[in-house]
Amino acid sequence: MKTLILKNKYQVNATLVANDFIDHYMSKANGEFVKVYLFLLRHLDDPYSQLTISAIADSLDNTEKDILRAFRYWESEGLLSLEKDADDQIIGLSLEKTICVPLSHPTPPDTPTTPGPGGGKSLESLPGEEISSAAAFMPDVSASDAPISDMAAPSAAVSAAPVQTPVAQPIPLDSFRAQKELKSLLFIAEQYLGKTLTKTDMDAITYFYDTLGLSADLIEYLIESCVENGHKSIRYIQKVALSWFDDGVRTVAEARQRSVNYNKNCYAVMNAFGLKNRAPGEAELAYIKKWSEEFGFTLDIILEACNRTISATHQPSFEYTDSILQKWRSRQVRKIQDIAALDAAFQKERSRSAAVSRVKPAARNLNNFDRRSYDMDSLEERLLNSN
Repeated sequence: MKTLILKNKYQVNATLVANDFIDHYMSKANGEFVKVYLFLLRHLDDPYSQLTISAIADSLDNTEKDILRAFRYWESEGLLSLEKDADDQIIGLSLEKTICVPLSHPTPPDTPTTPGPGGGKSLESLPGEEISSAAAFMPDVSASDAPISDMAAPSAAVSAAPVQTPVAQPIPLDSFRAQKELKSLLFIAEQYLGKTLTKTDMDAITYFYDTLGLSADLIEYLIESCVENGHKSIRYIQKVALSWFDDGVRTVAEARQRSVNYNKNCYAVMNAFGLKNRAPGEAELAYIKKWSEEFGFTLDIILEACNRTISATHQPSFEYTDSILQKWRSRQVRKIQDIAALDAAFQKERSRSAAVSRVKPAARNLNNFDRRSYDMDSLEERLLNSN
């Protein structure tokens, strides 16, 4: 039989991913973190690409906190170096070299071993926290490093420090207790969610337990509270878990108090607006959280603003209420008595302005105009002289 000759006529603009990353890093990383890493790899080959953290978040349908969390994770794994300014803001990224870890099967004696990538290339920043993808992430093909590109930043850094080989650990599940807790969590999650868990579900719960370090009791309460509020999506549960982690919630008592405050504020505001047959939407929840957490207003002040909104507009308006609370915040309102003091000062100023602008009423007769004045003697003399 004749030898077949293969010809490649299919040209493609591809992104190279190291086998070591797939074999030893990707399997234990969160899926969102993998997306961020692959996104950075893709833009390394584009010298005209200029990225910001917000642009990456928009492209991957994530929040900026998710992107920063992914950066910190890959930094802890030794695949990413973060460059920061004096204000602790990220101004540059450097992708580091993955370590070639030998697989369990032996290498055939007649197969040469190809060295891994030569080193991590730097992603230098631009003003305004722009991350310029001006370096190429390519494996070394010769003893000397070829120039990257005329568009590359002159200070492209090559990491020389060796990165320790990552050890694939199945979580801190090295203890019998940890394994038992995780197994129990997966069983409880199946009961609450009412379905057999998928691999994505199990990976998310393992992520809560291992990476975020949430206790088994807290994860159980997390799933229970989400299901009770009508949310069985693992994506929703994960967002709540990340929110608790960012806010420092570490115990069931703290989570329970947070849930009580959340439910109490939401119910009270929706009731004040007369919206009793539905739950608040995402934008409405953002307003309620802003008033209680960012502005620091107590519930009685928030309800007073809601009542004034209804009195002024005769309909619920979160935007109008927000404008009221912003004015009160700018005037240092901290308690309900401060509002009464502001109202009294406003009425006093209004009365004074009305008194100043008050004009003298016009006379009620037909002679309220400037009359003409005549000198009758001079007129008579002029008439006689004209004759």
